[in-house]
Amino acid sequence: MDILLKVFLPLSLAVIMFSLGLGLTAGDFRRVATQPFAFGVGIINQMLLLPIFAFIIATISGLSGELALGLMILAFCPGGVTSNILTKFAKGDVAMSVSLTAISSLAAVITVPILVALAAKHFMGLDAPQINVTSLATTMALITALPVALGLALRHFAPGLGMRIEPVLSVIAGILFVIIVMAALATNWKVFVENLPVLGPSLIALNIVLLLVGYGSARLLQLPRPTASAIAIETGTQNATLGIAIGSIIAASASALPAFSLPSGVYGITMYLVVLPFILWRRSAARN
Repeated sequence: MDILLKVFLPLSLAVIMFSLGLGLTAGDFRRVATQPFAFGVGIINQMLLLPIFAFIIATISGLSGELALGLMILAFCPGGVTSNILTKFAKGDVAMSVSLTAISSLAAVITVPILVALAAKHFMGLDAPQINVTSLATTMALITALPVALGLALRHFAPGLGMRIEPVLSVIAGILFVIIVMAALATNWKVFVENLPVLGPSLIALNIVLLLVGYGSARLLQLPRPTASAIAIETGTQNATLGIAIGSIIAASASALPAFSLPSGVYGITMYLVVLPFILWRRSAARN
């Protein structure tokens, strides 16, 4: 299990983030300036409204302190490669989805450690793990921001190679994601079974609310439907692998994946159950 926590998990996350970087171009960052309003709506939904709704659900659901913290860790995470793929399936604005993923993933290196430390104190009090914000930020930079930057650099300087290996890495990233989610569930099986009646509905409710809020806010502000679909999926689909990894980092002395990682592991399954009807709805609407 030590190998899983200290080698396989961070390496897998790095591969997943590298594959994200391979899919980025300079235009994905320039889009922030060329479409500031749409980007602003998306980033506010993702980085402000998402944690607020998660905090409300974590507070009223009756989850234990560890699981409530795990839910907040998930909410602080950005979207990932999965959100871009789901946006494509939903006939949404993939370019906007990629831009939101790119910026939020880089910003997470700063925002996540600070917010996780605050959430730990709130939900766990004296039982909260000792979180070194600087150390957590450094670790996140090494396993998230650096691989993204390397992938972006490879795509820029060797576009042919980058485009050839991107599909292969995307498949590998998907396989690694499944393995990590299964490991999170297996090592916390008893906690998972005991808390599923509360944890499952809490995660599903959060997912549904965020998809509706993301899409509804974008349409209320008169953004095009494909852009609204992208914002909804970016708001409602988080990087579960990163959530699992952060849980293991803040419980560095643990011999197995901690309960902090469990909400992200369960979410890695439930999010597909929730987002699939949304995707089918948006695909159907795009054909009409």
